[in-house]
Amino acid sequence: MSNNPPSQANIMGSLPIPQLLLKMAPPLMVAMIVQGLYNLVDSIFVAQICEDALTAVSLVFPVDNLMISFAVGTGVGINAMLSRRLGENRREDAEKIANVGVLLAVLSSVAFAVLGLLFSRAFFTMQVDDPTIIEYGADYLTIVSVFSIGVFMEITAERILQSTGHSMQTMLTQLVGAVCNIILDPILIFGWFGLPAMGVKGAAYATVIGRCLGGALGFILNHHCNREVRLSLKKIRWQNTIVKEIYSIGFPSILMMSVGSLMAYLMNQILLAFVSTAAAIFGVFSKISNFFLMPVFGLNNAVVPIVSFNYGARNRGRIRETVRLSAITATIIVVIGFIVVELFPAQLLTFFKASEDMLAIGVPALKSLFLPFPIIGFSIVASSVFQALGKGTYSLWASLLRQIVVLIPTAYLLSLTGNLSAVWYSVLISEVVCFLFSILLLRRVWHLMDSFPQ
Repeated sequence: MSNNPPSQANIMGSLPIPQLLLKMAPPLMVAMIVQGLYNLVDSIFVAQICEDALTAVSLVFPVDNLMISFAVGTGVGINAMLSRRLGENRREDAEKIANVGVLLAVLSSVAFAVLGLLFSRAFFTMQVDDPTIIEYGADYLTIVSVFSIGVFMEITAERILQSTGHSMQTMLTQLVGAVCNIILDPILIFGWFGLPAMGVKGAAYATVIGRCLGGALGFILNHHCNREVRLSLKKIRWQNTIVKEIYSIGFPSILMMSVGSLMAYLMNQILLAFVSTAAAIFGVFSKISNFFLMPVFGLNNAVVPIVSFNYGARNRGRIRETVRLSAITATIIVVIGFIVVELFPAQLLTFFKASEDMLAIGVPALKSLFLPFPIIGFSIVASSVFQALGKGTYSLWASLLRQIVVLIPTAYLLSLTGNLSAVWYSVLISEVVCFLFSILLLRRVWHLMDSFPQ
């Protein structure tokens, strides 16, 4: 009998689920918490410039999120396919998938760089007529788009590492990018250590430098630590079959996250009809909520390869236990976030240099917006399970229902009352509908495993 330790991939099929989640999830959760922290810190530093700067960066969110949507969606396809091929013991096919994924990341970043150069200013001029907000926003958006190669390469490298159980290396990749951004933000924004003060441009450069460093480290770690899947320039070539399969899984995720971009854009238009401060507050809400949700997303990054691997290995019991434990953990996390925001909304807003007007609008807004938070964790875990089982369209349906079919019409109808406070409750209504719909879909996917051995 061989005395060699089992591979990371084999561990996903043999280690008890509680131990496996404890092994894989915490590093990913810590990394995502730091990721959420640097997104939060970015807005906090920008807010020190002025409220117009915070509003501009908030309005950039839909496009930046769209870019991240393509990176994450492609990564979801790569992750699920790699884990499934390794579960089926098809290592050569897994390597082909990884190398095609790298090519897709490069091509996607080129497309966004071109779009950013051509349309950044137009994106703002069609929303607002304030020249200060337009100038701040166009500068920020152009920089993050032109240098989008960083976020695409970082997310691709992370997903390849996650697929083979290298959670610690994934954490290092994300930590380097996030910490770099946090350090560079004040240096470049305010001009510390003799550097010129670049304001909003400095925040954008800090973001892209952090992403590029994280991506570079991710590929270095794949080269030196990942023995399950090897990346090679010679193998990076277009393969129609693999590309189609990656996007058959990942494209619903791209659409699902892109729906978030559309939702943010439409919500901003509804809120700007009241006052620009409302759009800034919604941006603050997005940053704070993402910070508390980041550990749940990190947990999901561990759940997807575990569920995909055991689906390939036809092990229904391990899939069920993974879903149960991850849903409980996610709910505990979001309840903590809910309690913090409900108790300290004013204190959180002061980090964003909130004026008296912003506090007057923002305190009741945050308390209303976070009301559905305790049920969001389950919906997020359910979405990751759908993706891992190759049912990404289910995630898309739930996302469309929550963010477009229910949220935007409800927000618009409530805005007709002329009461801004009423608009915030549209989030509660949409999240409750999504929660119930996710329960129905999750019950449905169990039938995919009816033929699996008990």
